[in-house]
Amino acid sequence: MGRHARTPARSGTASRPALLAGLAVVVAAALVAGAAWWVSGSDDGTAEAAGCEETETVRVTVAPELGTLVRDLLADPLPLGGDACAVADVEATEPLQTLAALGSLGADSLPQVWVPDSSLWAARAGSADLEAAGSLATSPLVLATSRAAADQLGWTTDPPSWGEALTTGRPLAVPDLAASAEGLSVLAAVRQSLGGGEDADNAVVEAVLAAGRGDVPTVADALATGTEGGADAPLVPVSEQEVLAANRAAGSDSLVAIYPSEGSPSLDYPVLRLPTAEEDSAAVDAVVDALTAASAGEQARTAGFRDAGGAAPEGAGPGTGVQEQAPQALELDAAAVQGLLGRLSSLATPSRLLTVIDVSQSMSAPAGDGTRATLARDATKSALTLLPDSYSGGVWAFAYQLDGERDFVELAPLRTFGADVGGQTHRELIDQQFDTLPNLLSPGGTGLYDTTLAAVRAAREAYDPNSVNSVVLITDGTDDDDAQGTDLPALLDTLRAEADPERPVKVIGIALGPDADLEALEQIGAATGGAAYQALDPEDLQGVLFDAIRRRG
Repeated sequence: MGRHARTPARSGTASRPALLAGLAVVVAAALVAGAAWWVSGSDDGTAEAAGCEETETVRVTVAPELGTLVRDLLADPLPLGGDACAVADVEATEPLQTLAALGSLGADSLPQVWVPDSSLWAARAGSADLEAAGSLATSPLVLATSRAAADQLGWTTDPPSWGEALTTGRPLAVPDLAASAEGLSVLAAVRQSLGGGEDADNAVVEAVLAAGRGDVPTVADALATGTEGGADAPLVPVSEQEVLAANRAAGSDSLVAIYPSEGSPSLDYPVLRLPTAEEDSAAVDAVVDALTAASAGEQARTAGFRDAGGAAPEGAGPGTGVQEQAPQALELDAAAVQGLLGRLSSLATPSRLLTVIDVSQSMSAPAGDGTRATLARDATKSALTLLPDSYSGGVWAFAYQLDGERDFVELAPLRTFGADVGGQTHRELIDQQFDTLPNLLSPGGTGLYDTTLAAVRAAREAYDPNSVNSVVLITDGTDDDDAQGTDLPALLDTLRAEADPERPVKVIGIALGPDADLEALEQIGAATGGAAYQALDPEDLQGVLFDAIRRRG
């Protein structure tokens, strides 16, 4: 894919409170994020070879770790009777990104079958009409570390509870909730292990407030360290499947899964049907049947998962780091988990985002099934659904002389999303303004630098000391203003000269497509403490936008 962020990765270590604190802050902060890539199902040649004169395509979206498995399961056309067959178009996408799409896009842009990593996502979908049809696979959540570390802790023979795992003083890695439900499930398991009452709630709140005091190792770094076998390896809450995959990739058996004493919550990989037209139901039925068949469970076990009944993955057993017997199931109350997520989110520092979007004529260029402008509309609408009411937002559009001699126009001022605006919420107003973007395209140049300076000044003027204040700048081109416009050196000098440590405003630049001036956006980001991101393929914009807002520069 063409997306990447020009920001350094952070890694490090943290002590006792890191599991709760780290998980909690990720739960609170990971409101947006995700990355997608396409893995194709059957092509026309395969369908013809199977004797299919008529094919019906079913849109299937799965969690990233299921991409290869589901591609293989649905590689062949599925007969529907007569000369008709169903073929699958499989997209591997972060569940949070799909969740956002459910709240913002039309039925034709949504999957017909969704297989996230956990039923928690279905619970978060709220009013979305999702029908659970079974489970493709399961994988219990465990604490992974090196065999030597587990022996040193005494956990090889006497595993801890989830709560006791906090008392070791050993570094703890943090799962990324933007990619899976692991972190939220483990945090809920820890809360449950601590009694689930007021004391447990207070412990979670205390951990949230303590979050951010020190770095934590990334999951990838922690797993890699565990496969190296050192006794100082950190702990990392992950799925059992990830332990097997890490050992296989490293050619090691040193990473082991610790199964806490009170049991483990599991990723249950539910097969979810979305509403579909009656004429498509037979094809969707065929795909659902293929994903929930016993043979699918067998292939899941080969891929390192357990089947729906908990049968061991291929390669499990003594000396492999993963036990054959399924651990005791630790059931989590979905409503309690939702309440926990809401509480943690409310404790996080909110964002105050002024989103500034290019509407120059180049945004009419074809991209995917639409244009760059329609992709920008869909990506921003999806991101909006994930931001809580305590966050604030405003919207500008810019090109060249949109408002007299000004290159920009305000579509919505900076307000909290939950604010009442003439009988509707500010969120609803912004959503409506995003819909207008494809109709605002303007010929002429692009006043990128003048608009950037004006946006930073406006965000500083409306500064909220209780929020992270940022300008999110989305453009597919370069500054193409007239001779009276600000040039880049002057812009950078002015941004630095006007910077106010008491009212910092970051610029998060998103370069859409290969013609956008990423280098200029990087310099603007550096001058304001922000960052620059690139979506070389316009279809990647939604994932890049999610990452940019989640990281907040």
